[in-house]
Parts: sequence; structure tokens; C-alpha cells
Amino acid sequence: MKRQRLGYGLHLLQHSARLWPGRRPSEPVPPTSIIPPWLPGNFIPSTTFCLLYFFSRRRAVNCCRVLLLLVGWLCVAGVAQAQTAPETPANAAVPAAKRQLQAVRITEAIKLDGDLNEAVWQQAPVATDFIQNRPNPGPREKHKTEVRILYDDANLYVGALMHDVSQDSILRELSGRDNMGNTDFFGIFLDTYHDKINGYGFFVTTGGVQADARYSPAGGEDFNWNAVWDSRTALRGTDWVCEMRIPYSAIRFSKAPEQLWGVNFMRQRKKENQGFFWNEVKPAVDGFVNQWGELLGIKDVQPPLRLSLTPYISAYANHYPYNVQGTRNASTSFNGGADVKWGINESFTLDATLVPDFGQVQSDNQVLNLSPFEVQYNENRQFFTEGTELFNKGNLFYSRRVGAQPIGFYDVSSQLRAGEMGPDGKRRPGEAVVSNPGVTRLLNATKVSGRTKNGLGVGVFNALSNDVYATVRDSASGRERDILTQPFSNYNIVVLDQSLKNNSYVSLINTNVTRWGSTYDANVTGGLFRFADKKNAYAIDGRVVYSRRRGNVFGSDTLHIDDQNGYKYQIGLSKISGNLTWSVGQGIESDTYNPNDLGILFGNNNISQYANISYNKYQPFWKVNNFYSWMGVNHSLLYKPTRYQNANLAGGWNTTFTKSFLTTGMNFDVNPVTHDYFEPRQYPLGDYYVRVPVNANVGGFISSDYRKKLAWDLNAGVRWYAQDDRFQRPRRMGYGLGISPRYRVSNQLNFRYSFDWNLRQHQVGYVNGGIDTSLPDDARFRDEHPNDVLLGVRRVLTVTNTVSGGYTFNNRMSLTVRVRHYTSTVNYSEFARLSKNGEEAPVDYRRNRDNTFNAFNVDAVYSWWFAPGSQVSIVWKNASSSFLEANEATPLYFDNLSNTINTPHNNNVSVKVLYYLDYLMLKRRSKV
Repeated sequence: MKRQRLGYGLHLLQHSARLWPGRRPSEPVPPTSIIPPWLPGNFIPSTTFCLLYFFSRRRAVNCCRVLLLLVGWLCVAGVAQAQTAPETPANAAVPAAKRQLQAVRITEAIKLDGDLNEAVWQQAPVATDFIQNRPNPGPREKHKTEVRILYDDANLYVGALMHDVSQDSILRELSGRDNMGNTDFFGIFLDTYHDKINGYGFFVTTGGVQADARYSPAGGEDFNWNAVWDSRTALRGTDWVCEMRIPYSAIRFSKAPEQLWGVNFMRQRKKENQGFFWNEVKPAVDGFVNQWGELLGIKDVQPPLRLSLTPYISAYANHYPYNVQGTRNASTSFNGGADVKWGINESFTLDATLVPDFGQVQSDNQVLNLSPFEVQYNENRQFFTEGTELFNKGNLFYSRRVGAQPIGFYDVSSQLRAGEMGPDGKRRPGEAVVSNPGVTRLLNATKVSGRTKNGLGVGVFNALSNDVYATVRDSASGRERDILTQPFSNYNIVVLDQSLKNNSYVSLINTNVTRWGSTYDANVTGGLFRFADKKNAYAIDGRVVYSRRRGNVFGSDTLHIDDQNGYKYQIGLSKISGNLTWSVGQGIESDTYNPNDLGILFGNNNISQYANISYNKYQPFWKVNNFYSWMGVNHSLLYKPTRYQNANLAGGWNTTFTKSFLTTGMNFDVNPVTHDYFEPRQYPLGDYYVRVPVNANVGGFISSDYRKKLAWDLNAGVRWYAQDDRFQRPRRMGYGLGISPRYRVSNQLNFRYSFDWNLRQHQVGYVNGGIDTSLPDDARFRDEHPNDVLLGVRRVLTVTNTVSGGYTFNNRMSLTVRVRHYTSTVNYSEFARLSKNGEEAPVDYRRNRDNTFNAFNVDAVYSWWFAPGSQVSIVWKNASSSFLEANEATPLYFDNLSNTINTPHNNNVSVKVLYYLDYLMLKRRSKV
């Protein structure tokens, strides 16, 4: 029953972040982002060293006190400085006045060529005098930007002229779609319902690369959304020009005779790392869409019929060296299907995928999961990443559940007929698994979403999956039979989201999974709210969620679901604008709360409280552009029975230097003794826990200037644990190091290497794989200690090497290659038995439980957008993995690399063609 919640086997992504002693380097934040306080400059920070050491538990406690005093002093000093800082204007937290721009209707055709030579362009009002947002908020631009907007019955036209000093000052690296790279760009933002919460963004780089995004409270800045529109750019002397044509079919708006839209424009001058907005966006003001200006003058336009069909055909060739008689090493397959987009009315759109094919998505990052929780997969399927901002409200939808591993995947082995001794005294073999699909093939998936003119967002998602069977074969007779692992299932989500004044909202979300046959159904209903005051200075937010499950455990007629009803609530109060912000809150997750059938849960049965404070300086001072700092205190209790779990003090800061654009900072956390009730894997919770001593982590990061050909990220950290007074064990320690250089050979070719090293010494945890009573050592342990849990003291070394490169032929054609090797080795030095109330005792357990997991992946993708919305993609995937146990396990990296190379690899080559057919375009052509 708990299998969805527990981490069995090999999964994806790193497990619990609490085990990582330093922050990892990350990809740059999209350059259109309004960088929040913890993400300075143009990237998420990576890391540098800091040292701290605990010689004893008493010294650890003293260090905790010192850190508390230090942080308190920093906060008081920060508040005092905030009150006296001369460079911070008094109105820094007050939104700027809204500028207005008039659009001009046209009747003649506009040629999209990057040359604003039509006379009507000169007749339109000009948006100019942009205001800098980064690195120094406030100053007006020195090199003028001029933007004009035209429209007709079918399209919105945007013409932008960006003045500069020379062509050498206009950076123009080529990259793939939705990836800005090291280049200048221009963008327009549209809030077509003028609700000041939701919006669109369209961007074009100097090389003509397009990017588009949706903006919402749930999705933030979402570049997974894609629209079909057209643009051209050109260099004109010392200036560059951007010309856009955005069809009304790419956006949604009301039928009002005269439209009032929110609008803003952005320009990036990468040469100086500067970002400018037409309507000033203040970093001290909460929100983004609410700081846009207004677009006037669009009259008598009707939302068009939005109907498009994108059929696809794909072909796959797969090779795996089974080298088994009767099994082919090579196989081929051909697929076909289509995506349909239909505008039901001016507000709502239906998106459907029929017989979807997700075989070309990027390979998942396999890791060895030692945690008690399942790992969270990245979603790479476009249908589930595009236009899902409504469905992500409340974080109740984990899209990888749709088409995920069958719920009966792990039960197949228990249903096999075992071998037996025949009457002749000879042993007859039993059944063996021939195939057991690890994913569920979808029949179709449909989304209906939109927002009315009164700000009511409605979203409906539905998907169907067919029966899934495992095939087993009788080793004696050769007969095969099927075992059902996933019944025909329906996945459904309904969302109602009402936008309110002052950047506020209320939402209702319902998720439902219905399965046919002898199993169970699940339903989750949640309500969310956020209310901000008129000055957008303070806000109160909260949520209430109820989970309901009914039926039997899959494959059983007698066992009923044990967590039939559960609930969760959370409420918080926060100061959301200004240099100094804070938040406090409290929440509860009951012991039976379980949204896992269509969501994801990392432990329930929890009562938590938190308090956070942040002080940020957005203006340059001394030798830095800005300064961001934060601190938080968290406390957690087990809900049932009510018992202490953990407490935590964490904080950090970061800054960007003015001349070098080097970003650096540090973070820390201090944790008193923790009672980990989840690590023993004993349910119900409350009797067993693993006691974790006092510990602290200090980490840091350094990231260099990405404008340079050679740039790099460095992060490192260390976690210290106090000595556990109960044992003579060595002190636990944790270390982490990450290095990621990148080199831009030219505006078309770039490479990146990433090295991550993580070592945890003398860690105490549940022995992965559990107890197998068919083995002598395990059977003896269970006989002698029937109610105890086997723990191990282990050394865990994890190394990841990733190399990626890309060559962009032009703004529509690119080739990317990514190679990743991952290895994680676990070596046990001693074992202990865990009894109730956290009591541990040494145990004579001699089975070798060491293990090593290796994973290797190659993803090579050639992509050509041969027409708007139409694409040819050729993908090669190479993958292998191995799990070595006992004496085969080795911590030597090059031995593991050699083993990985010599392990059989699965090779897959696929070709996929999509062709975008738009009803309006076809209609116009037929008239011609």
C-alpha cells in the first residue's frame, strides 16, 4: 500500500536535498525573468568554500548559539541600514505610474522583412525612454529604443528599433528556440484580459531566435508554452530592428468592442548585461504583470476561429544485444497520430493529443535512490509542459503519473509459479518474466483551458490509458500467459481560478483517478487563496486540501485502502514588497493525507511552522551591484502521535560584483537533533525513528560572467555532525563539490562540462533492498529480531559527469548532444538493529550489502523548424545501466566507467515529422 510513497529500486533525480551539503550549479535563469532576491544577476548562483567544524555535541550547540546571535545581529544591522541607505528611494516599493501607448489600425499589408520602411510605421505613436531594471534599477536608457504597434483584423504588428553605438556592441549568439544565449533581444508582454496577474511574452534575439512564455501565479515564467507566430530581425548600421507579427489565434482576449490590454516591452543589451523595461518594473514591488503599462486603441477586432491540426508520423529503429535464442536484437516500429487545437470560443481552447508518441523526449537522469521517498521525475513531454499553468495550481498535479509505471509493476514476481520437485525427483523450473512494461501507453489526452473577461480561469484535463499486461512464460512447457499490471484508467483534473484585485486570487482544484476492475479510485479536492492589500505590501495566503481513496488494493479482493480520507491545510501572513520582507505560517498534513495517484507526496503526518525574513539591496553600493540575504526558522512535529521531528535555522546571501559580474555568496543551515520517522520504513509512524545528531552545513558558490567565451560555475559545501554519544562510531560527515565550465567557440558552437562529486561518510540509514528471508543471514536476523529494523553505517560516493555541446546552423536548425555518466557506490562498515524509540544496538550481520549503480546516456537531437509550427527531428539515444552487488561493487571511478562501457547498450534512432495546419491560413489560400 505504501509502495507509491516509498523509494523502491532505481529511480531518477537526486534524493532529499537535506543530504546535499552545498547548493548545486544551475542553468541560467531565462533573461526575461524578474530576478527574485535569491537569484541575482542573470543566473542562479553556483558555489564556494566555507569551513566550520564541530568537535563535540557541546561545541555544536555553542556554535548554534553563535550563529543565532550573528544572524540576529545581521538582521538588526540590515534593518538599520535599510532605514538610512541613501541610494534607496522612498518610493522603491511603490509601483511606477502606468504608461499608455496607442495602437494604430492599418488596412494595407505589412511586409515582414526587418525593415520598418512602410509609411504607416512612422505614423504610429512611439514607446521610448526605457528604464533600467538590472543591474542598476532606475536609470533611463542611454541608447534609445523605439517601439510602435499596428494591428488589423487578424494580427498584431510590433516594430522595434534598438539604437546602439556600433555593430560590435550588438551581441548575436545563435541558439535553439526558447533559449536566449549570449545575445541581445527584444520582447513584448501582453495582458489581454488586463487582470494584472496573467500574461504572454514574445521575444526575438538579434539572430532571429524566437522565445515565448506564459505568466501566471502558478507557473511563474513558463517558457514551455509555445505559440505559432512570425518575426524578422536585421542589422541597420549601428542599430538593429525587430519586426513581429502575432496572429490573434496565438493569444486569447474578450469580444469587447474596444480592448484594454496590459503591455510592456523589454530590451536586453547583453554587452553591458543590462535589462530595460518601457514601464518601469521595480524589484522591490511584489509581482510582475501588475507593473505593466496599458495598450489602447485596439477596436472592433474579433477573436478568430482557432483551429489547427498537427499530424505526425514517426519511425523507430531499436537495437539491444539480447543475444538470446528466439529474441531479436533489432526491432522497428512506425507510429502516427495528431495534436488538435480548437478555440471553443474567444476565451477557451481545447488541446488534444491522439495516440501520442513521447519516444523522443530527453532521457531521464537515473540515480541510486537511498531515501524513503520516491524520486521526482522531470517532465519532458511537451503536451504536459505547455499551457499547464492552471493545472499546476496548488501543486496537486504531478504529470508523470499520467502514463507512469503500472501500479502492479512490482507484483508480477509474486504471481509467478515457482519451481518444484517432480515425482521423478527432478526439479521442474517455474515461470519467468518475458516482458513487463515500465510505462503505460496513453490512448489520448485532452486539455480545455481559458479565462473569461471577468477573470475566471477554467481548466479541464482528461487522459485515458489502456490495460497493461506483463507476459510470463512457463520454463518447462513454454506456455505464456498475461498478468494485468494496470487496468484501463481515466485521469481527470478540474480547476477554477478567479483573479481578484490587488494581485489576489481564489482557486478550487479537483483531481480524480478512476480505474476499472478490482482496484481503487482516488479523488483530491483543494481550495487556495491569496489576498493582498491595496498597496500590495502585505498578503495572507492559505490552502485546504482533502484526499479521498476508495476500493481495494490492486489485485486483492479483501484488503481495503488504509488511507481512505486525509487532509492538509496551510496558512501564512507575509510582507511582500520593500527591501525588507518577511513571512510566517503554519500547516498540517494528516497521517492519512495521500494525493499520490495524480500528485506527489514527500511524507505526510506533519505539523509545521515557519518564519522567514529577507533583506535585499537592489541599488549598487561599494563594489557590488546588489545584495540579497535571507534567513528562516522551521519547526516540525509528527501529527499522529504528536512528537518532535526536527527544527532548522537556515540563511544565506549573495551578490554580484559591478565590474567583473562575478556572482558569489554562501548559505548555511543548523539543525538540532532530528528524529527521522520515515527512514525506518515502519508504518504507522511514531514508534521507530532514526536519531540524527546535531549538524550544520556551510556552502558557497561562485559564477563567472557568462558573456565571456570561457565561463565557469563552482560550488562546494560541507556538512558536520556532532559525535553520537551513544556509540563509538566515527563522526558523520558530508562533502559536496561541483565544477561546470562552459566554452563558446563561436556564435554557433558551444560546449559545457559538468562535474558533481558528493561524499557522505559514516551515514546511518535503512539498508537498501531490505531483508530477504530466503537468504541465511537475513533469515537469522529476522528470527532473532522479529520486530527490529536493520540499519547500516555506510559510505556513499556519488560522481556525475555530463558533457553537452550544441551547433546552431541558423535560427531554425540546430544539433545538440548530451552525454552523462553517473555512478554511486555504497560501502557498509557495520550494522545495527533499530528498535522502538530510536534505540540502536550493534548486530552481528555478515551479509555483504555493498553495491554500485552505474548509468550512461547519450542524447543527440537534430531539429529543423522548416515552417512555423512544423518540425523534423532526428534523435539518437544510447543508454545502459548496471547494478553491482557484494564483491562486484567497487568505489573506483574508472573501474565503474569501464564496466559501464562494457555493459550492453540500448541504441535507438528515430525520425519524427510534424506539420502544422492552420484553418485560417488554409482558408486564405483557398480564396486566392
